[in-house]
Amino acid sequence: MTGNYRYTCNDYRLEMILLSLRQRLSKGDYQSEAERKEIQKEIRHIESQMGMV
Repeated sequence: MTGNYRYTCNDYRLEMILLSLRQRLSKGDYQSEAERKEIQKEIRHIESQMGMV
């Protein structure tokens, strides 16, 4: 992030969603392998939106 970057409500929202998904993954809070893969896919998508990858 640059020095002129404004941290917005949407940035905070994405961070909280990302945190929640990572916690679900680490706790094993999913029903199937397909759901685990979907969580991982969503994590990658959010990280991409946030410029983390």
